Amino acid sequence: MDEVNASIITIGDELLIGQTVDTNSAFIGQEFNKIGIWVKRRIAIGDVKEDILSTMEDQSKVAQVIIITGGLGPTADDITKPALCEYFGATLILDKKVEAHVASIFAKFNRQMTERNVKQAEVPGNCTVLHNARGTAPGMWFEKEGVVYISLPGVPVEMMGLIENEVVPKLKEKFVLPQIIHRTALTFGYPESGLADILLPFETGLPQHIKLAYLPNYRMVKLRLTGKGNDRQKLEQEIEGQFEGLKKYVAEWLVGDKDVSIVELVGNLLDERKQVVATAESCTGGYIAHLLTSRPGSSRTFKGGVVSYANEVKEATLHVQHKTIAAHGAVSKETVTEMANGILKMMKVDYAIATSGVMGPDGGTEAKPVGTVWIAVANKNKTVARRHFVNTDRKRNIEVTASIALNMLRQMIVAENE
Repeated sequence: MDEVNASIITIGDELLIGQTVDTNSAFIGQEFNKIGIWVKRRIAIGDVKEDILSTMEDQSKVAQVIIITGGLGPTADDITKPALCEYFGATLILDKKVEAHVASIFAKFNRQMTERNVKQAEVPGNCTVLHNARGTAPGMWFEKEGVVYISLPGVPVEMMGLIENEVVPKLKEKFVLPQIIHRTALTFGYPESGLADILLPFETGLPQHIKLAYLPNYRMVKLRLTGKGNDRQKLEQEIEGQFEGLKKYVAEWLVGDKDVSIVELVGNLLDERKQVVATAESCTGGYIAHLLTSRPGSSRTFKGGVVSYANEVKEATLHVQHKTIAAHGAVSKETVTEMANGILKMMKVDYAIATSGVMGPDGGTEAKPVGTVWIAVANKNKTVARRHFVNTDRKRNIEVTASIALNMLRQMIVAENE
């Protein structure tokens, strides 16, 4: 079975200047991976017709599927359709079904359709129209010299609907696709380079159709095994055996065996035990609470938090003693311990997290340089407080601190329930 490779071309000056972050490519890559199509390239280009044409031509030499997002709006800078007409030797025609769909959307919101809106129903005459149930710009499917080209709007919610409901089903009909299976182990607290040294014997012993990838992020390293084959059942058995071997090599740092984030891991543990956490944050400014509440169903596991950035808030709200801060400072074991116990009692929860540190770029001292952070986790039986150093930039310092704090909570939950 031949491998089907894809290239993603994202169009828009806003992507190149950083005004818009490209989340579309990540979603497309995930969905294509599920059906056995391997994304080999992701290319961002501006709203320049010549660049669109040359990029499509270049990618047609290395990919069987080329998917293009963006440039399908009603304004003058949206030039994808004229470029597609030139590339495929077509002219724009008015698609009556698309026009009726656009009209129904405007009628729904009691808005008047303009000539500019009608033009969104124009498509190259030799394309297959893909119905956009979530918006006005249709998707378009072309085939040329054995390559499939798919043009989609750049609006994420519209693109996602088209991928799920139109593109993926047609690709599965068009190609005989291989099986791709992933298994992911989560490790925490050991660097990627060290894990690579430990796993060298394991990695060199893998069969050619199974690969190991290292994905580091905020003190966590995901170790992903990827296998390709034709027989799914056989491949699943083979991957499972290799995955069990991988976990033995990294058992000391292993925190999970599913591809989830640290906040999902903690949330799942709390859910399983019907337990609840609260936060008392200083240096992280509510970021841990944000992470915990970003998880669906978080109302079952997160009760609330206090952002006690100023010392008077720590004292008045969390009942940290004034003499504690005076003697040891806000960034200290003693202060975060009292913060954690204060929020634990106030919220009447099973667990508490507290943070206090110097996130930078200034504010550090010789005794407590930038990047110094104290984190405490507590339950009714004990409190654990540790000092860490996270000296990068301010944003990353906050994110790494949150990740460490959540892992400390994970360790406490696991230890209490062993």
